Amino acid sequence: MRGPQFDAAWCDELAKWRHADATFDMLQFGLRLGQRPRQLITTTPRPIPLIKRLVADPRTAVTRAATQANAAHLSPAFLDEILARYAGTRLGRQEIDGEIIEDRADALWSRAAIESARAANAPPLARIVVGIDPPASARSTSDACGIVAAGIAESGIVYVLEDASVQGLAPAGWAAKAVALYTRLAADAVVAEVNQGGDMVRAVLQQVDARVPVKAVHATRGKWLRAEPVAAMYAQGKVKHVDPPLGRLEDEMCDFGLGGLSSGASPDRLDALVWAVTELTKRGGGNRGYGPRITALDGNGPRLPRWGVPWNR
Repeated sequence: MRGPQFDAAWCDELAKWRHADATFDMLQFGLRLGQRPRQLITTTPRPIPLIKRLVADPRTAVTRAATQANAAHLSPAFLDEILARYAGTRLGRQEIDGEIIEDRADALWSRAAIESARAANAPPLARIVVGIDPPASARSTSDACGIVAAGIAESGIVYVLEDASVQGLAPAGWAAKAVALYTRLAADAVVAEVNQGGDMVRAVLQQVDARVPVKAVHATRGKWLRAEPVAAMYAQGKVKHVDPPLGRLEDEMCDFGLGGLSSGASPDRLDALVWAVTELTKRGGGNRGYGPRITALDGNGPRLPRWGVPWNR
């Protein structure tokens, strides 16, 4: 770059340049012609320091376009294959959606760990629970209500099935969402943290459906201490995420450090996950001791158990 001078530059795939910082720095000294020298950067946004610095610079105009925006110029077979295989994964969010995906150094989970925990579907599940982390209020700006379903197989492996978390709903609203998930999955129980709402949490859930078994749990330790044993289970390969990827839950997991989330928000989805996995794997709370589940008959016909039935979302 030494010697030439320019009034415009186009840097393609800057994030993959071998010596990105040094080359980009030299380019700046050559952009000195004309009234307003400019440069255009088109790149997959890998989380290298230079890209993050440029995106954060208020003088940078940032635009994003997903691969689907170029569909008219791409093979339909390519799009179908690439989306089926990578949509929602870390690689897909970077390469297809143009997101900057990075790990937090002190986080309990890493992107690589979650990618290695993916499962196309779950085997027959011995027990399924829905974990709930209720919000303290129902304002649109309040914390979300974490609602996460998970099940445990005879092998002892836990399968995270769905994240149905919602925000801005009154207690009757998030309770209805949780009970709907419980019913659809033919779950065994709802596990709800009651530090915020006490008896109200159980009451509002049973107002929606009095037959739902609700187990109230109290948080006596900090979020990090509660989450640490669950993160260890992921490292041991004892927890899997059933496809499609659980993007917002996984983002919280990979941004949860000793001081909480980097945004300062409450990790509601993560809390609900922790309650569900903890309930399934505590002594006497997993698949051991649970035989075939009873089929209940009501006006809507049989509520079929999932004992011995593969679960697929």
